[in-house]
Amino acid sequence: MNYNEAIDYIHGTMKFGIKLGLENIKNLLNLMGKPHHKLKFVHVAGTNGKGSTVAFISSMLIEEGLKVGIFTSPCLERFNERIKVNQDEIDGDDLARITSFVKENVDILISKYGIYPTEFEIVTAIAFEYFFEMKCDIVVLEVGLGGRFDSTNVIKEALVSVITSISYDHTDRLGDTVEKIAFEKAGIIKNEADVVVYSQKDNSINVIREVCKEKKARLHIVDFESIKIKQTSIDGQEFEFCNWKSLKISLLGKHQVKNAVVALRVIEILKNKGYKISKDSIRRGLNNAKWPGRLEVLSKNPVFLIDAAHNGEGAEALAEVLKAYFPGRKIIFIIGALKDKDIASIVQPTLKLASAFITVTPDSHRALSSKEMANYVLRYCKNVIVSDTIEEAVKTSLSKVNSDKEIICAYGSLYYIGKIRSLEYFKKQPM
Repeated sequence: MNYNEAIDYIHGTMKFGIKLGLENIKNLLNLMGKPHHKLKFVHVAGTNGKGSTVAFISSMLIEEGLKVGIFTSPCLERFNERIKVNQDEIDGDDLARITSFVKENVDILISKYGIYPTEFEIVTAIAFEYFFEMKCDIVVLEVGLGGRFDSTNVIKEALVSVITSISYDHTDRLGDTVEKIAFEKAGIIKNEADVVVYSQKDNSINVIREVCKEKKARLHIVDFESIKIKQTSIDGQEFEFCNWKSLKISLLGKHQVKNAVVALRVIEILKNKGYKISKDSIRRGLNNAKWPGRLEVLSKNPVFLIDAAHNGEGAEALAEVLKAYFPGRKIIFIIGALKDKDIASIVQPTLKLASAFITVTPDSHRALSSKEMANYVLRYCKNVIVSDTIEEAVKTSLSKVNSDKEIICAYGSLYYIGKIRSLEYFKKQPM
């Protein structure tokens, strides 16, 4: 199997859909020699902020010189982004070789049990095998969907379990209340484990607290009241937290400072478990952490931002950042989303900021078409333009923007945000 054949094989399993449960992945990994049992994990669940928190945690560990496996989803531009060691994407030859090995065991699984693993189960198995072969010191493992029955939850224990901000998303699979969703996220909590939780104002904390009590796990709710933001600009933020002074991050928005201190709490717990992580590594790691596609500035003249705000909470956070960073300026929004999302919650937080909306169709079989999106937005905003392609949407926005009074922000589904990021126009922009 070569690289292209491996990618075709992986994506070809999408037809088996999403099946939450651990039996398939357990059986597959058992056939593969249980690579996940030979690794140590920081396991990260949540609705929003998972990827950013993974980025902060892994960056601090890498700065200390540890070999860190990083598993995230979905990808932004290339499949290989999902599986990294010390920020280096899995090599195409390694991906092809390990995918062949996994396929051999999938074929045995099918013949033995008549079970067809899903795409995410296969990708999870590939990642575990790669991290084992690379002899990773720690794997920072992002949950795909939910937590309790997510394939990543096949691991027996975690050094730290992390639950980021919880809100409504995937309600068809995780439940229609925040309490039900929180219960699914809390499914990653292991017996007598350390659990770091993003402080939340609703009943989700009570659900997590009950699960921790049942499993005799140590709950650490991060105190956001101790955060003092000292400086913020389009280039990054400086803040204080507890005894830490002058911490810096390049990611934008108050919510990213909160994600950073959640990651910092994880590192403190790892230090208590015997990992030597210096203050300098922590500072450099926070400052150097990158998470592409999340309030990322692609151009400064005109200002062109991209953000993967694909649910209500994400859209609200985006709107707050735009108001704080660009007061008095209107925004040309490019927007695209999947059909299974709550479109109202994604659109409404940005309406008062908009001078226009340009709608696009994300590159997914689950995409809401640009025309369907436009019909929805037209209920609230009369200046709506339908684009046939993502390239056309970008070109239209650049032709219409008044750089002195407006900025451009593309947000919504990652299934099109990555394509904007990869356009040649932005690669040539000075930053």
